[in-house]
Amino acid sequence: MTDTPARLLNLLSLLQAPREWPGSELAERLGVSPRTIRRDIDRLRDLGYPVQATMGAVGGYRLVAGTAMPPLLLDDEEAVAIAVGLRAAAGHAVVGIEEASVRALGKLLQVLPGRLRHRVGALNTATLPLLSGDGPTVDPDDLTVLAGAVTNHERLRFAYRARDGAETRRHVEPERLVSAGRRWYLVGYDLDRDDWRLFRVDRLSKPFATGARFTPRPLPAEDAAMYVASKLRPRSPTHTMVATVHRPAAEVETWMPWTGQYQVEPIDDESCLLRSHADSLRWLATGLLLLDCEFEVHEPPELITHLRTLAARANRAADRAG
Repeated sequence: MTDTPARLLNLLSLLQAPREWPGSELAERLGVSPRTIRRDIDRLRDLGYPVQATMGAVGGYRLVAGTAMPPLLLDDEEAVAIAVGLRAAAGHAVVGIEEASVRALGKLLQVLPGRLRHRVGALNTATLPLLSGDGPTVDPDDLTVLAGAVTNHERLRFAYRARDGAETRRHVEPERLVSAGRRWYLVGYDLDRDDWRLFRVDRLSKPFATGARFTPRPLPAEDAAMYVASKLRPRSPTHTMVATVHRPAAEVETWMPWTGQYQVEPIDDESCLLRSHADSLRWLATGLLLLDCEFEVHEPPELITHLRTLAARANRAADRAG
C-alpha cells in the first residue's frame, strides 16, 4: 500500500481494535515493511494518537487511553449501532447525557453515508420503545435538526403549538437546547416578535434549517440554562423537599434518580440530609422510594400526605393479594 494517508487510516482502524498488534502482523496486513510501520506509528503519535509499544523480539502496538479523545474510525455496523443508541438516549432523556447524545448524534448523522442513514432509519421505524410515561416525548430527528441549527448558527422555521392549543409558524435564531427535568426546551430569538422566546420541543413540529446564517445575540441571562430557569420558575408550582435518608451521602449522589436541583449533606457515615425540588409530588415520592432505603420526610407536609396515600394503596393491594 503506497498511499500514505490511506495506509495511516487503515493502520489506525486496526489499532482501534481492543488487542495488541505485533509489528510484523501489521506490516503483513498493510503490505509494507516493519520499518514503514514504525514510521507510521510515529506519524500517528505526532497527530495525537497515544500508541503504546511493547518491547521484545517481535514487538507490538496498541492504542491506549490518552489525555484527549482522538477521532474514531468505525465500520458500517458500529456506526449504525452507535447512531441507533444515541437516538434512543436523546429521545428518552437518559439522565445526565441528553444534550451530549443530541450533539453526538448530529455529528454522526452529518457524516454517515446515505446507505447507512437508510439502515438507521429502517431500524428506528421498525422498533417501538416502551416509554415510562413520566413526561412528554420528543422526536430525536427534530432534536437533531435543532442541534445542527444551533451549532451552525442557522435560522430555523417550525410550527409551534402554544399552551392554549393555538398553532403558529415561527422564524427563530436558535441559541441553545436545554434539557430541564423531563422536558426539552429551545432557547431562541423570535424574529417575528423581535424578542427572546422559550419553546417546548415536544410542542414544535416540522423544524427545518433555512440555510440563512446569523450572528448570535447576547442572551438576557448568564447562560441558556439560567434563562430557562428564570422563565419556568413562575409558571409551575415547585415543591421543596427536605428529608433524612439512611444511606451514605456518596451512594445517594450516585443513585440520585432526580434530574433537577438537589443537595446532599452528610450527617454521618450511614445517613445524609437531602434537599430537592420538583413540580410534582409524585416525582419526589418516586425518587425517594427508588433510593431503596429508610427515610424521613421533614418538608413539605403535602409530600408526607402523598406518601401515606401511596402506603395505604400498597397495603390494600398486598391484602387483596393475600
